[in-house]
Amino acid sequence: MTLHPNFNRLLKENFKVSIVSTRHLAEMQQEIEGRWNKDEFNEEFSREYLPRFKFAPPPELANAQSLIVVAMPRPLTRAIFIWKGKPQSFILPPTYTAYDEKRIYVERTVAEEVGKAGYKVATAMLPLKLLAVRSGLAEYGRNNIAYVSGMGSFMRLTAVYSDKPCEKDSWQEARVMKHCKTCDICSKACPTSAIAPDRFLLRAEKCLTYHNEKKGSIPFPKWIKSSWHNCIIGCISCQAVCPENKQFLQWVGETAEFSETETKLLLKGAPIEKIPASTMKKMKRLSLTDYFDMLPRNLSALLK
Repeated sequence: MTLHPNFNRLLKENFKVSIVSTRHLAEMQQEIEGRWNKDEFNEEFSREYLPRFKFAPPPELANAQSLIVVAMPRPLTRAIFIWKGKPQSFILPPTYTAYDEKRIYVERTVAEEVGKAGYKVATAMLPLKLLAVRSGLAEYGRNNIAYVSGMGSFMRLTAVYSDKPCEKDSWQEARVMKHCKTCDICSKACPTSAIAPDRFLLRAEKCLTYHNEKKGSIPFPKWIKSSWHNCIIGCISCQAVCPENKQFLQWVGETAEFSETETKLLLKGAPIEKIPASTMKKMKRLSLTDYFDMLPRNLSALLK
């Protein structure tokens, strides 16, 4: 993976950047559709997630020549809920906090950098893990999560189209981290057996993340045990045991504590207008307002 000196501002903030040509869009699409044709994706998962991907530049930048992929290091976020007189601490994995805010920051920074030479950018709606790995920016873990050197999986991926020419295309075959070839720690740690021994692709329909990201009105399947829940949103089981993440596990960013009264309000699913301003301030700081609909269900499962 080539670090691009013309993105000095990003590199100074310890971000990493790679660039590939837009001519690889069809290849990416074929790879995703190939997995679908082989029935590697669950029907429900495919219906919900695959339509989000757009394998063509948007009309406003139809002449895009490159895809600029950026990895931003991100910490864990911690929320403490007082319940039955005792503090219960839960986390949000690195990708969830300030999701849109960080995406917009990266897009604007890249736009400023390429804008100096008269080029433009546009948001890319693509499978970011696949793009990052094929661009050489990341490698797959055995858990299908993307890992970036010096960040582990504690990072946030963003990609944009640009009409900036792709002078050095870093496109390559997808790679799995060397350590994964002799390691199955993540597979053993996965409570739902979503990391299957008989194939590389994650069984997304079994992943806790898939289920606790659904609308709050949708109950968890009966086969999911309450003891398996470990995050307010998402799941950290496979990442927390991964040797590649060992040095980042104590990296916690925003933290906030909710009183028992506040916890009861959130568990009850009180409408947002009934939540006190002081509580909303803490929720916004942790990005919990982004998952307000799911919070009563997910928090209830955790506190059991």
